[in-house]
Amino acid sequence: MSDVPVTDGEMRGAFDVRTVAILIAVGIVAFLGMVVLGAYAPELRSGRNGGAHALSTAATGFSGIVTLAGATGRNPQVVRNPNALSTENLVVLTPERAATDMTKVLALRRVKPTLVILPKWVTTPDPRHSGWVNYVALLPVREPMGVLAAQYPFKVTRYRSGGRPLVALPWMPPSLRFAAPRPLYTLAGPGVRPLLSDAAGHVVLAQIGQGPLYVLADPDLLSNIGMRDAAQARAALDLLDWLNSTGADGIVFDVTLNGFGRSPSPLKLAFDPPFLAMTLTLAVALLLAGIQATARFGPPRRRPRAIAFGKTALIDNAAALVRKAGRQGGLGERYVQVVRDRAVGVFGVPTRLRDGARDGYLDGLAGRARFSTLAEDARSARHPRDMLAAAQALHHWLWEKTR
Repeated sequence: MSDVPVTDGEMRGAFDVRTVAILIAVGIVAFLGMVVLGAYAPELRSGRNGGAHALSTAATGFSGIVTLAGATGRNPQVVRNPNALSTENLVVLTPERAATDMTKVLALRRVKPTLVILPKWVTTPDPRHSGWVNYVALLPVREPMGVLAAQYPFKVTRYRSGGRPLVALPWMPPSLRFAAPRPLYTLAGPGVRPLLSDAAGHVVLAQIGQGPLYVLADPDLLSNIGMRDAAQARAALDLLDWLNSTGADGIVFDVTLNGFGRSPSPLKLAFDPPFLAMTLTLAVALLLAGIQATARFGPPRRRPRAIAFGKTALIDNAAALVRKAGRQGGLGERYVQVVRDRAVGVFGVPTRLRDGARDGYLDGLAGRARFSTLAEDARSARHPRDMLAAAQALHHWLWEKTR
C-alpha cells in the first residue's frame, strides 16, 4: 500500500504553525518557571507574617537590628539551613512559643555563643498594612518560661519598670545603656547569672549554665520597637558585639525555629555555581535539538509500498516466507525437478524415458559436470549456503548446455 496524498488544507489542520509554536513556547516557559520557583521557594518566602523573628518588619520582629548590623559592617546573616548554625559566630535564636523544640539547636551550640530571646507579645495581623501587627495582649509568663524549661528551668516575672535605665555589670562596656521597656519581663532561678538588670535587681539578660548561653527575658531591647530610639539601637549593637566570640566575622540570626528553615535541595543545586554551567549547557542542547526536530530538510519523501509490484518482489516475498517457516531443506528436490523438466524440453529427451533413465540421458550430454551428481548435491543440502551453491551449479550446468 502507498501513502494517500492529502491536500494543503488537510495538512494545515485545526492549528497553523505559528499557533502551535506559541503554545509550545508558553508551555516550556511555564515549566521552567515552575522548576525554578520550586527550587527557590524557601528563599522567596519573605517572612513578612508579623512574627517575632529576623525577617519580620512588624513591631515585634527583629529585621531592624539585622539592617542596622549590616549598615554598620557587622555582617549579619539570616540563616534558613540548620546545618549553618554550627558557626563560631554569635547565633541569635527567637523562639515564639514554649512548644518550640530547642533540643537540637542547643546541643549544636553547647560551647558556642548563643543568645535566646524569649517571646513577649500576642498580636494579630494588621489588615491595612502587610507585615504589620496589632497589639492584643502580653503572653502569659508560662510561654517564655517554657522555652528552655526542659534543660534550664527558670521563672519569668512581669514588672512595671517605669522606663528607668537598666544596669549592666561594672566590667561590661559602659555603652550598654538601655531604658527598661514597659512593661518589663525578667527572669530568675538556679544557674541564672545576671548581666543586665533593672534598678531593683530583676534580671533582664543573664548567662545560663556554664557555657556561653545567654537569655534575654524582654525582647523589646532588640526588637523593632526598641530600634526606633537611636540610643537604644546603639546599645543593642554594642551588646551583640560584646556577646559575640573573639575573632567573629559576623552575627547569625536563625529563622529555622520560626518555620522558615529549609534543607539542601538537589534541584536548587542545579541552579547554583558550579553546576549552573552544566544546566545551561543541557538547556541549550535541548533547545537546539528541538529546533532541529521542527525543521524539515528537503522535500517530504513518500514511504515505499509495503508490498512491491513485479516478479522480483513476489520471489523475494516467497523466499522470506520459506525462511520464516524454516523449510529451506526441502527446496533441493523441487529445484532439481524444475531444472530436469526444463532440460527435457530443451534437449528433446524422449518421452518414453522415466526417472533414472532420464537422468542417465542428461548425464550423457557433453560437459564437465554430470546432472545426477549435481542433483544429488542439491537433494542433500540443508544449510542455506550449501543449497545456494547447489542451485547455482545446476543453473550453470543448464546454461552451459544451451549457450
